[in-house]
Amino acid sequence: MDERLEHLVAHAERLLTRLEAVLPHAPKAPDWNASVAFRYRRRGVGSAVLEPVRHVATIRLHNLKEIDAQMERLQRNTEQFVSGRPANNVLLTGARGTGKSSLIKACLNEYGERGLRLIEVDKADLIELPDLVELVANRPERFIVFCDDLSFDEGEPGYKALKSVLDGSVAATSDNLLIYATSNRRHLLPEYMKENLTYKHTDDGEVHPGEVVEEKISLSERFGLWISFYPFSQQEYLAIVAQWLRTFDVDEAAVQRAQKASLVWALERGSRSGRVAYQFARDWAGRDHSKDEALPPSPDSPAPDGLDHA
Repeated sequence: MDERLEHLVAHAERLLTRLEAVLPHAPKAPDWNASVAFRYRRRGVGSAVLEPVRHVATIRLHNLKEIDAQMERLQRNTEQFVSGRPANNVLLTGARGTGKSSLIKACLNEYGERGLRLIEVDKADLIELPDLVELVANRPERFIVFCDDLSFDEGEPGYKALKSVLDGSVAATSDNLLIYATSNRRHLLPEYMKENLTYKHTDDGEVHPGEVVEEKISLSERFGLWISFYPFSQQEYLAIVAQWLRTFDVDEAAVQRAQKASLVWALERGSRSGRVAYQFARDWAGRDHSKDEALPPSPDSPAPDGLDHA
């Protein structure tokens, strides 16, 4: 009888060992001195790690042009946070390629020496946010949880986890952690025409959104600071192109010669975004321009004034 009991106990211990291997585990603390930026990464079933980013993007605030108002607001909020003063979670929304993510990375480089750290978390891993909050709660550094290109479909589990951490859990979030998120959607969820039918009109003319609309707004409004980004005009686009060309050590004469080509580049891409300007500058700066002066202008090349619709 004793042998059978011992066999059952040993078998149960083996089962528990296997279960522990597949059950979710909170991530272990990394070497916080290894980098100023970290990525939350799943490793197999039930395990996750915080990986130090070995090569952090080097973009600085002075590299970013034509978003001065947005930069001032985010920099002010980040300065408050790093200084230990009250600050808000931030949602950056608007046109693609206008500098939302770049601005957050530039703030990290601006304040990294003062203890700012960034943890990049994918949308699918937001359900683990409470574990991250606990992990950094007693650290002296100031942490930004960075969610890039954030949006949700109906019923995704990360939606409720983010909503709870932002403002809704009985447990207070530590004051050394904020969430900075970027999105092309103002309210982070898909919006449909039929939802307009849920609005209610009162006798005095007031309009009140229905429950479906209220639910969709409830997540985005938990971000204390909204920063909106807009498409660039032609002149703003050209200024951004010139800035990136100078960053790549292109001389002023070449910067002026590149204007027409940069507008054609934008027309081909169907966008005058900061991302497109950066991609053009990389291409232009890497070319061999030794024969440019010898080439006559093409009669079919569009003139800059005709590209304002690009």
